[in-house]
Amino acid sequence: MPVSLTDGGDPTQAASMLSPVRPSLSPPAPAGVLVLADGAAIAVFAVIGIVSHTGGVSPTALAEDAVPLLAGWFAAAAVFRLYARRTTRALLSTWVVGIPLGVAVRAGALGRLDEPRQLAFLATTLALTLAFVVVARVALGAVSRA
Repeated sequence: MPVSLTDGGDPTQAASMLSPVRPSLSPPAPAGVLVLADGAAIAVFAVIGIVSHTGGVSPTALAEDAVPLLAGWFAAAAVFRLYARRTTRALLSTWVVGIPLGVAVRAGALGRLDEPRQLAFLATTLALTLAFVVVARVALGAVSRA
């Protein structure tokens, strides 16, 4: 039902109907759902990377690429209490520590710690994982509001 201010309607209700919806990096979802959304976003990033470089996905490639990134992310998430605090600071702290940690573990496991191209991989991984996680969280927030 439309809100009319001329017939005694509530001005705060009218204002809230006109205000734009702001996407949230901490959507109102259970922590387990956020864990799954973040994990899926990072896994999708890894799968796209694997496919773009090799043309296919194998369990070995997933173990080499996705597992270290996910381990780094969730280790940092535990330290920064990402899923308890649900703040932008905790999210960014998790990202800025967890993703480099995962990249370092991956490089070490593959014997690539001394390769200069690992810096390019780190930069790409930092940028794209943040984008994927943000998109996943904004989409989750949109679904939660619907």
